[in-house]
Amino acid sequence: MTAPHKGKLPRLERHRYQGHAVVFWTLTLEERSRGWLTPAFHAKFREMLLHAAAREGLFCPVYCLMPDHLHFVWMGMRRDSDQLNAVKFLRTQLEPVLGNDRHWQHQAHDHVLRDEERQRDAFAKTCYYVLANPVRAGLAARENDWFYSGAIVPGYPTLHPLADGFWELFWKIYWQERGDEAAAK
Repeated sequence: MTAPHKGKLPRLERHRYQGHAVVFWTLTLEERSRGWLTPAFHAKFREMLLHAAAREGLFCPVYCLMPDHLHFVWMGMRRDSDQLNAVKFLRTQLEPVLGNDRHWQHQAHDHVLRDEERQRDAFAKTCYYVLANPVRAGLAARENDWFYSGAIVPGYPTLHPLADGFWELFWKIYWQERGDEAAAK
């Protein structure tokens, strides 16, 4: 029996995922497969997310792993950042760790944030939406009760988006890293 043809979801033009783009990504397992979400997978995810961030110049202010999918937000930090390259790298590196012949769905889902969604209050709502997934799904009573969430900002391994003072520190680091590029705008 031949597998059904998997069509591609419509994507924006490549340049929308490059440079200082901010994108909300969702990676889902085929057939909503479960059983792979463990502390060991979480550690490997953080490691590979850090490598993707370093390769492509990205910050991840928030991520959340769920039993059958995962969410994260990436922010391009350089003019040459490329999130399509980064997500391909991440999917390729993580798929063997899923185990038991589990695979990602054919294509990741993304939402490139528009300018108005990138304003601090709107951006914070998107990030809290990601963090509240386990609560909405009945997996945790509060966002802080869910082990499988966090942030990846290279050089700051203990940053967590639910910690007191995170956002103030995050924006300070963000603008510091953007440095001359942000001033040139």
